[in-house]
Amino acid sequence: MLKRLSALPRDARDTLFLLAVIGWVILPQVSHLPLWCSALAAGVLVWRGWLAVTLRPLPGNRWLFGLLVVAIGATLATHRTLLGRDAGVTLIVVLLALKTLELRARRDAFVIFFLGFFTMLTNFFFSQSLLTAAAMLVALLGLLTALVNAHMPVGKPPLLQAARTASSMALLGAPIMAVLFMLFPRLAPLWGIPSDAMSGRSGLSASMQVGNIASLALDDSIVMRIRFEGPVPPQPDLYFRGPVLTVFDGREWRPRAQVTATGFAPRPRAPADLQVFGKAIPYEVTLEPTNRPWLFVLDAADQKPHLPGYELTMTPDLQWRTDRPLTDIVRYRATSHVDFREGPQRTTASLQDDVELPAGFNPRTVALAAAIRRDPHYAHADTAALVNLVLGRLRTGGYVYTLEPGVYGPNSADEFWFDRKQGFCEHIASAFVVLMRALDVPARIVTGYQGGERNSVDGFWVVRQSDAHAWAEVWMAGRGWVRVDPTGAVAPGRIGTLARLQAPRGFIASAIGGVSPALALDLRAMWDAMNNGWNQWVLNYTQSRQLDLLKKLGFDSPSWQDLSYVLIGIIVLASLCGTALALWQRRQHDPWLRQLECARARLRAAGLDLASSAPPRQMADAVRLRFGGAASAVADWLLRLEAQRYAPHSRTAVATLAREFKQLHWPR
Repeated sequence: MLKRLSALPRDARDTLFLLAVIGWVILPQVSHLPLWCSALAAGVLVWRGWLAVTLRPLPGNRWLFGLLVVAIGATLATHRTLLGRDAGVTLIVVLLALKTLELRARRDAFVIFFLGFFTMLTNFFFSQSLLTAAAMLVALLGLLTALVNAHMPVGKPPLLQAARTASSMALLGAPIMAVLFMLFPRLAPLWGIPSDAMSGRSGLSASMQVGNIASLALDDSIVMRIRFEGPVPPQPDLYFRGPVLTVFDGREWRPRAQVTATGFAPRPRAPADLQVFGKAIPYEVTLEPTNRPWLFVLDAADQKPHLPGYELTMTPDLQWRTDRPLTDIVRYRATSHVDFREGPQRTTASLQDDVELPAGFNPRTVALAAAIRRDPHYAHADTAALVNLVLGRLRTGGYVYTLEPGVYGPNSADEFWFDRKQGFCEHIASAFVVLMRALDVPARIVTGYQGGERNSVDGFWVVRQSDAHAWAEVWMAGRGWVRVDPTGAVAPGRIGTLARLQAPRGFIASAIGGVSPALALDLRAMWDAMNNGWNQWVLNYTQSRQLDLLKKLGFDSPSWQDLSYVLIGIIVLASLCGTALALWQRRQHDPWLRQLECARARLRAAGLDLASSAPPRQMADAVRLRFGGAASAVADWLLRLEAQRYAPHSRTAVATLAREFKQLHWPR
């Protein structure tokens, strides 16, 4: 392949290489681009490569204009606008591909280089992962190689030579890049990549329909990484609280609204009444983008998490919310207590919302509740006894925990309790809460994440989408809201251990896992640790960490102005060092020329000014003519200097001539 490529004419070879680099730049964005855009870009690149190999002429302006009109129309039809991130990236990819059909001269190549560098940066609009960064590093070296090659117009230099030069340029620029990254002030909102507010991200939603969390359980991507400052709490205590769902319309659970459907304010709610007991658990969370305005904290956090740049509030349901969606990776510190008491201790009007059920749904579940209340043992039973009764039914009634329970109808609780008897955590929690409300017990659903696993490489606690969970809370007099996880009654391993329903693996993961399951786990832990390091030290390198760096350098109260001063100082120092290095390299460039220039300077000081183009023999003749026999040693030295450079078999080294130069008696 390389031989065939090297055998092509230079124009064809360089064009094919540039097209391959452009394809590499566009490839990571294929999943984010419209299908027509990816197909158009691929078709144009293949077409342009075929034209280069067959030495055929490029298409005329009519073709280009027609393709451009089609691309703009398709962009408008797809995105309904030509502005914004998605539409802009679509257009820049199309323009980059179409510009290759105008690649006739060096100036066209330079335009393509510029568009290529810009398109390369747009990859980070969609992903800033370590894998994306590695792919873009390869793209950067490819574009630099093509750029260097374009500045070598004579002959047919090997691409490997241009690649070496490009790599050297990148290495020389790496220290400057590192200094700018560490010290360039991050001034919000100028620093960072804007995200489209409506772009979808995986994660828990603000509502729950049967089947919603089951889809998340098939996603093995990481939600958050946690660094506990002390021992990790026991697995059954690791409940990370998310949205609390109270309103049920028969099909969907939703949080309590600020305004009801009739336009009136809902029943007044008291602020969160939270009492914590036992030892505090401090920890730090690195949360992946969710595009949701809430944080996940270990149940329960009575103090506001520390997240610079965001306003945080706690809802009466103990959920911590932010003032805007989290569209980028964030890191926050929090403190929680796993032993706590929350909610009113006596019956209040606000609890009435937590016993309401929609009329006409789940009649058999309502009838089951009525039958329980008619039983003399439970006619006046307290909430704890009713909860134990229902949990006992789940343990002994043949109920099964599965990811494939089938499609549920409108009476999902009836189907779970009496027909299917199988489901995922959301089916179980929903059916449990419906039955408790039918028993006139205030109950609600809490969604979030439960469990996780420790990464053996870096020690961080990793929570994945497959840990998404739904559980229940019931209100008990004198105790407030109490967590009850009915899934634990059906499948105890889901809560008390690291057991999980595994998502389907890909071909490579299945092959490695089949040969050595331990190796597969170790490789995944190493990759997760590498990504975590990238997140911690690169993506989450915020202004606060910059200021912490200045504190370590001796600044008492650093600010962004101090960052600017330090950066300017480093730039000035680097410039001086660069100037000194250039002067030194100039002196070291050719020792022979340096000796000749020193001799010319000595003679100039003695009054003999010779042309800069005068060779050593001409200088020796001028010395004898001007100074006579007193300067014969200088003239002989000049002749030996000439012989060192031009004689066929000279044995005199430049270093020897340099030592002799210092011992000569120069005329004055």
